[in-house]
Amino acid sequence: MTDIWLETLITNTPQQGFELAITLSRRGVKYTQPDAETLKALRPEYANSADGLTAASQVIATNFQTVAAANNYWWKSQFCVL
Repeated sequence: MTDIWLETLITNTPQQGFELAITLSRRGVKYTQPDAETLKALRPEYANSADGLTAASQVIATNFQTVAAANNYWWKSQFCVL
């Protein structure tokens, strides 16, 4: 894939950051397995697997940590509670 789709990790809110983390995770799968038919064929296996869903959640969480760090944990945002 040669399209440039990720220009920044900066988001306005944690919600947008989480959505970006999901996008990063999904894009990672597409880069790893670019064949759409294979992805569709494998989906039932992991979609009904507690281990598969847990692993997917861990990847999203790792990406969210990266996005949060890039955004200084939204420290200056209205969401910061002291």
